[in-house]
Amino acid sequence: MKKNWKVLLFTGIILLVLIVSGIISALISRVPHNALSVTGNSAGNLNNGGLYAESEGRVYFSNAYDNGSLYSMNTDETDIKKLGSSRVNSINVGGNFLYYYMDSEGSGGDGLGFVVRTYGVFRSRLNGKSSQCLDRSASVTMQLSGDYLYYQRYNNKDFTKLYKIKTDKSGKTLVSDSIINPAACNNGIIYFNGTESDHYLYALDTSTDTISAVFQGDLWYPAYQDGYIYYMDVTENYRLCRYSLSANTVEILTNDRVDTFNVGNQYIYYQRNSSSEPALMRMLLDGSSPEVVAEGNYSDINLTSSYAYFHAFGEDTPIYHTPVNGAVNVTPFTAAAEAAAK
Repeated sequence: MKKNWKVLLFTGIILLVLIVSGIISALISRVPHNALSVTGNSAGNLNNGGLYAESEGRVYFSNAYDNGSLYSMNTDETDIKKLGSSRVNSINVGGNFLYYYMDSEGSGGDGLGFVVRTYGVFRSRLNGKSSQCLDRSASVTMQLSGDYLYYQRYNNKDFTKLYKIKTDKSGKTLVSDSIINPAACNNGIIYFNGTESDHYLYALDTSTDTISAVFQGDLWYPAYQDGYIYYMDVTENYRLCRYSLSANTVEILTNDRVDTFNVGNQYIYYQRNSSSEPALMRMLLDGSSPEVVAEGNYSDINLTSSYAYFHAFGEDTPIYHTPVNGAVNVTPFTAAAEAAAK
């Protein structure tokens, strides 16, 4: 009898430990709600691959010196840490979690882990741990808006359609059959250009997933910044303009033909398309004070609060950077290379 009592007590303790562990595990893995105003990354970064995303003094980035693996660092490029071993892009950050598209194909390495391709929309902790696939599908661009990821889901049968999925992996929903780029988001409103019958500016209200026309222009790659939509004017040789949402007016910022651009809090960085004088340029938000950042053709312009990052067109490395708001001083991003070599 005494022996049975001890067995029951021991069994009860084990059950209690398992229950408490389960509760703790559930609390740790729970994804807290985000405010509707939470946005995962800027439109400019996402339209340039989403290779850098910043939050709370940390920058999460795809390190081209390590086959695009996920890293993090302080905004001043100190304390660089490797968080994962697979190629990532379309990086978003919200609360205590990262969201990104991951594809192990082309990430390098040997062994069975690199024979089986892993890809899809993923979520992980800020330290890269507890990685979980939210949707095993190809994705072009995705944006975090509140509690939902809006992403361009692609397959050979349905091609590109806009889906959304909740950050806790529930509620996967087809939002639209149209090709909608969700990169430009502000306070729960996604701004995008038409791709079928027109290139007008549209707004998707993420609280209801209803779409309305905003401006009958001829836009490409809209980006929201402080009440303006910055965009490439398709009709006028892809020059850069901005549209005031409050005044319903358009300003021409440059007559240069633009390949790609990114809007910061002081400067617009853009690649000037020219057969004789191609260059990475920057100008103030109103189009004034244009200056050359680097002569030649560059792509994947990503901005943080401290630096502008870019690389030569067609070459992933070397990565170059310059102070995003200070005097132009282009140098290689050697800290990323050194971290990858460790």
